[in-house]
Amino acid sequence: MTDQLTHLDKDGKVKMVDVGGKAITRRTAIAYSSVFVGKKALELLLAGELQKGDALAASRVAAIMAAKKTSELIPLTHPLKIDSVKIDLFPVDQERIGCFATVTATDRTGVEMEAMVAASTAMLNVYDMVKGVDKGAKIETTRLIRKTGGKSGDWLTADATVGKIEKLATSKGKGTPKDPCDEVSLKVQFGVENDAHGGDWHRQVSLLGVESIDKMKAKGLSVDFGSFAENVATSGVCLYELPIGSLLYCESGAVMQITQIGKECHTRCAVYHRAGDCVMPREGIFAVVLVPGKLRSGDSFIAIRTVNYQPSEE
Repeated sequence: MTDQLTHLDKDGKVKMVDVGGKAITRRTAIAYSSVFVGKKALELLLAGELQKGDALAASRVAAIMAAKKTSELIPLTHPLKIDSVKIDLFPVDQERIGCFATVTATDRTGVEMEAMVAASTAMLNVYDMVKGVDKGAKIETTRLIRKTGGKSGDWLTADATVGKIEKLATSKGKGTPKDPCDEVSLKVQFGVENDAHGGDWHRQVSLLGVESIDKMKAKGLSVDFGSFAENVATSGVCLYELPIGSLLYCESGAVMQITQIGKECHTRCAVYHRAGDCVMPREGIFAVVLVPGKLRSGDSFIAIRTVNYQPSEE
């Protein structure tokens, strides 16, 4: 890392950086942006009832086109051979739309600007689609979340942590241990497909850190993945310290949002009687699915602490 601006020469004049001597490597950047649209506009947008049409589809296309045009919009950026652009749009809460833009290129310089241009353009397009309903809509944030590759290596924003999915589990009945597996599908307004706890409510997916499971093993309890009725066992992130509203952006593109930390255990369920204790009420977390996708054992995810979150009034 240098403390000098790379876009200025020794005389302080603007220049385009010479990247000809850099190695061609695979580079990825993830950016996040959100726009406040208000409750009425968000309801119309999600129902597909805006006069201008499908705002989410139009915004995805706008974002992809913008990523490819970044060098024409930001003067000192380089034209890149972009490999892929992935745009995930979702309601952050009752009044906001969020966007993750993931851009990958195999080239001599990074794609941070491409990702941020894509994310912000998606939100600009959402504004254009809803301004007829509410001109008070406003873009609230656009920022880089993560970049990988290149000479400077990996970088992650300070309010995010990278974790790993260790194991997955589902069950056919509530209050019982789950059966471990290596892949599940997440569905919006439901949770984990074919799981008894799925449904249109605030605790669609349950997560527990292997660190918490190991605490129980250290007490001599014979427990394994699924013993505490968790759908997702993770490592690398202290789940129960994440604020309500935090986002979990998974490797597949699936997005979950944390809705509850721990729970009150009213009865001694089958999980408790089998394990002799239950760490889930203390250290487990619950989430809803915002963007569908597959979860697989070994996949990574990024936990991003709460940004502009307004909890439901219900």
